[in-house]
Amino acid sequence: MRTQFGLETKLCRLGGDVSVTDGTVIAGYASVFGAVDQGGDVVEPGAYGASLARLAASGGRVKMLWQHDPAAPIGVWDEVREDGRGLWVSGRLLTDVAQGREAAALIAAGAIDGLSIGYRTVTAAKDAGGRRRLKVLELWEVSLVTFPMLPEARVAEAKSTGDEWRALTDALDRARAELAQR
Repeated sequence: MRTQFGLETKLCRLGGDVSVTDGTVIAGYASVFGAVDQGGDVVEPGAYGASLARLAASGGRVKMLWQHDPAAPIGVWDEVREDGRGLWVSGRLLTDVAQGREAAALIAAGAIDGLSIGYRTVTAAKDAGGRRRLKVLELWEVSLVTFPMLPEARVAEAKSTGDEWRALTDALDRARAELAQR
């Protein structure tokens, strides 16, 4: 966990449960309820509900960032919701943005496999084991990251069906072949 300007971040790994689809759509769990992260925190079911309701009422959105950098938005989350397992996110990488193209390429190559939440703790309590139980959170952003804090939180889908995706993967294949010849 990192804290900057009152914003806490939790990292989780993308993997078998995260995917990229339909252009540059990614989807998966950014947080899993009841799982202990590497910082010893546990997010309780319902922790995001009030924050998501406030955002919806105001027309706001949870931001999609690159490595928690507020100067590096890379896409938009079209759906952010709680379900019985955790915090599900689905959105689009913006390949018209340089970092969005890079993120899509890194995910396709398997080089990036992490999601991370940026939030402010509203209500938490320590349990008998000394773990912090996060009961109410104000969710600000979900980032694609290199090193996840919560291994269970993963990207489930990553796909693209557009010509730009095929062009990107072809370019990656050509670059790999060129490097292999050196």
